[in-house]
Amino acid sequence: MSTVSMRIDEDLVRAARAAAKAEFRTVQGQVEFWAKVGRAALDNPDLPASFIAESLMSKAEPREDSMPFVPRSAAKV
Repeated sequence: MSTVSMRIDEDLVRAARAAAKAEFRTVQGQVEFWAKVGRAALDNPDLPASFIAESLMSKAEPREDSMPFVPRSAAKV
């Protein structure tokens, strides 16, 4: 993947730096994540942004760390 230099507002960089630290990402990775969430939110206006963000994060998890989905109605109590 190639990279491109661009100017970004310093306030946005500060916010990305704080969020990146909390999410264990680089600042660049945080801005890219926000861009992906924003693009997906524009493409899917009926979905909550939190759902989109969580879906993107789950897609990035290694497959071997995932658990199969079991609906509550099928779970044994």
